[in-house]
Amino acid sequence: MKCEMDEGESDTKEDTGKKPFAWTLVLTVIAASVGGTFQYGYNISIINAPTPYIQSFINETWMERWGLQLEVYQVTLIWSFIVSFFSLGGLMGALIAGPITIRFGRKKALLLNNLFVLLSAVLVLTSREARSFEMILLARFLVGINAGVSMNVQPMYFGESAPKNLRGAVAQTSASFTAFGIVLGQVLGLREILGSESYWPILLASNAVPGLFQLLTLPWLPESPRYLLIDKGDKEACMKALRRFRGCDDLGDEMEEMLQEQIAAKGERAKSMLELFRDQGLRWQLITVMVLSSAMQLCGNDCMYFYASYVFQTAGIAADKIQYVTIGTGACEFIAAVACNLMIERLGRKLLLMGGYILMSGWAVVFIVALSLQEKVAWMSYLSIACIFGYILSFGTGPAGVTGMMPTEIFEQTARPAAYMTAGSLMWLNLFLMGTAFPFIVKGLGVFCFLPFFVVCVASATYIGVFMPETKGKTFLEITKEFNRHNFKGTDLRQCQYQLGEVCQANNL
Repeated sequence: MKCEMDEGESDTKEDTGKKPFAWTLVLTVIAASVGGTFQYGYNISIINAPTPYIQSFINETWMERWGLQLEVYQVTLIWSFIVSFFSLGGLMGALIAGPITIRFGRKKALLLNNLFVLLSAVLVLTSREARSFEMILLARFLVGINAGVSMNVQPMYFGESAPKNLRGAVAQTSASFTAFGIVLGQVLGLREILGSESYWPILLASNAVPGLFQLLTLPWLPESPRYLLIDKGDKEACMKALRRFRGCDDLGDEMEEMLQEQIAAKGERAKSMLELFRDQGLRWQLITVMVLSSAMQLCGNDCMYFYASYVFQTAGIAADKIQYVTIGTGACEFIAAVACNLMIERLGRKLLLMGGYILMSGWAVVFIVALSLQEKVAWMSYLSIACIFGYILSFGTGPAGVTGMMPTEIFEQTARPAAYMTAGSLMWLNLFLMGTAFPFIVKGLGVFCFLPFFVVCVASATYIGVFMPETKGKTFLEITKEFNRHNFKGTDLRQCQYQLGEVCQANNL
């Protein structure tokens, strides 16, 4: 069978082997991302601008109810609950993402996920009229669930739908849309747009727009071909989806690869998290995902945003202009994510991850030195600014883009949902941990507060360099074979080879 060509194209083009452009795959990336990981970046960004207005609203509401004025620390405590509930919702979303993707599929899981964000928008819009700050707290929890689900399901959907040679670039778009969400949230949060006292409910409820966009577009696009074949056993539906994603009928090699995966799965049901932890054949894949997911939050990138305002003020930037400069940090991460998207299929996953952490460890050392000398040397504040942007760029070109796609690449179909549940849970738990612990780290270590992050970056780069195989351009079965060298090291194993997708093992295995 030959790939279908557009009308009017000559036979000479067909002879060159040029493949038709897969518009369906591009449209799927846009539809899934706008209502998916874009929402994560957008929702962590839009909460910053209305902070003083919501804190004032909390105080006013309490005064109306009880006739008491809250102390500053009490308002801060309630506000911290509102902020932290986003992370708790994310943890809940990560835990339910696996079961709903198994039951409903990747595409339907994303569509159902929009119910959380639409309900949160209604709660925020009516909270001021209802005089209830608790509605904002519940809305942030629901938005967190939405983010937790999308951060797990979307990379899985993309990784299972993209061709092998584009799998990294397609899956990495999840990080690009996250960074784009951060930038757009910063822009719309400007006082001149929606970041004013009058419009903050509209700003927080504006996340309904991407959700509605996804509900209108994604239903017309295909489900994951691997889910249809391996999980549902529907070969005809799989081939139909694959034709739409590839834009051609020449599916022989790819279908053979998926059929091998189906044989290797041997009709097994999807694994639970407990079964995943007990499976010796997946031990090093699990350790790798746990290390990468934890390092992504513990590396200190989010803490750079914490220091940004202080460093900008020290450099002489006027307080009322800092909101515009801060947009530069979000734009920096977006540019880095796009650059990672362009490089990932050339340089590979391992180099980008390891290189990113090595660069971050270097910037951490320079940042510690700059903070130490900032009061003594005038130009050190400008070096601190360079460190902030350098750290964010290094994070965006490696860990931010590559980490989310790794569970798709290193786990086989039946273990993938549980792997994403594990990775997502660790990501959200560590995000909550960092938000809670970092103020104490700053208080305890002062200018040396980035020393723990330096250790995390060095340790992560070392682990990646020693234990993680390169996955670029390899089939899922080939990647599994790479990890089996660690999983079954030291066992009495005569034979461990893949033939037609089956693991042929003898004697003690």
